[in-house]
Amino acid sequence: MDNPRLSGATAGMWTHADEYVAAMARRRAARRDREPTGRRTQPEAPRFGLSTLPYLVLIAALAGLTVAIAVMAFPGSQPRAKAPQIAAREQGVAPPGWLDEAQREFRR
Repeated sequence: MDNPRLSGATAGMWTHADEYVAAMARRRAARRDREPTGRRTQPEAPRFGLSTLPYLVLIAALAGLTVAIAVMAFPGSQPRAKAPQIAAREQGVAPPGWLDEAQREFRR
């Protein structure tokens, strides 16, 4: 039992809440001491050119693209397609036996 973690002297070290809170306070103080005390890396107020302007430019570009697509897709700007001429229905006459012949060809 050369390891101090396994020895009986340190076995009850974390059993009390006061010891746990004191260790947390020491850790917080050590972390605060390690923080740099120099100039801040983030500005206190957001800069318009770096935070808001790119989004406004993107929204304007997408709005312009939407308007351009809508104008090009509007049917008034395209020539009308000519409607196909539908021939008048004519009453036809089939020769006798055409159905039997068609059935024979279908079964081949």
